[in-house]
Amino acid sequence: MDGSGNADPSPAGVTRTGGLLSRPPVRFPGSLSVVLPAHNEEANIGIVVAEALTALPRFADEFEIIVVNDGSRDRTGEIVDELARQYPSVKVVHHPTNRGYGAALTSGFAASTGDSVMFMDADRQFDIADLALLSPFVADFDIVAGFRRERNDPFVRKLNAEVFNVVVRVLFGIHLRDIDCAFKVLNGPMLRSIELTAPGALINTEMQAKLRRQGATLQQVGVNHYPRVAGVATGGNWKVIVRAMRETVFLFWRMHSYRPPAGEFRRRPTAVAGDAVAGVSGFGIRAAGSVARRTRGRATRG
Repeated sequence: MDGSGNADPSPAGVTRTGGLLSRPPVRFPGSLSVVLPAHNEEANIGIVVAEALTALPRFADEFEIIVVNDGSRDRTGEIVDELARQYPSVKVVHHPTNRGYGAALTSGFAASTGDSVMFMDADRQFDIADLALLSPFVADFDIVAGFRRERNDPFVRKLNAEVFNVVVRVLFGIHLRDIDCAFKVLNGPMLRSIELTAPGALINTEMQAKLRRQGATLQQVGVNHYPRVAGVATGGNWKVIVRAMRETVFLFWRMHSYRPPAGEFRRRPTAVAGDAVAGVSGFGIRAAGSVARRTRGRATRG
């Protein structure tokens, strides 16, 4: 792990081949739900689900794959319905109309039952086998967040992402290297205990802001990101960007009065000025220490 609290994605003595580590991966403690939001991904969704069905038995004895068909106008819904008929571990949630990325994730999380919940985009820009990079930390952290070591997106999307990361740090005190990276594993009960309202791209920020109020601990891990080979990306659309800006203002306002739900989770104090003061109630980014020893380090600020 480097000095910033990020895990070294290439442990000594481990070589990677086709996204899989050469040694057996660390298995998840309990059951796993994988949520795949999909909008017009007919060229990708079958491949992504097939890869997940192949990879997930290496990580968990019990798993489910939840595909959220977010109002697709192509054959995405038809394809995933057929997969669900063939494989009991595949579940499908249909949105009759396109409700947005955040709404798709929220529906998937609500349908999940796993002790851990992982989500990943269905555009094949991530490799489900890279769970091997995150799984060693799942037992010790509430959030294991991937960050794209080399982002394979157009320059404009990279620039927008950098600007957005700065805004999130200033307004919400959230210090993630890659807030919108769609490759994360979260504590299932903790995730399902919070109400998520962002319909679009701000869903990752809302998740992190609310989970940190519950004392969620965080580990960041570098993952691979691949060029899109099929389908059309919508994240760089100017309408999506404007909507995200509007959602950011609304979320900032709502977080001033937000209180975590009652439960057994840890609590962190809220900043007097909401989340605008970075570090007052920051994430517990813990030093991972020796994964083999499973020791829990003292929480440090995100």
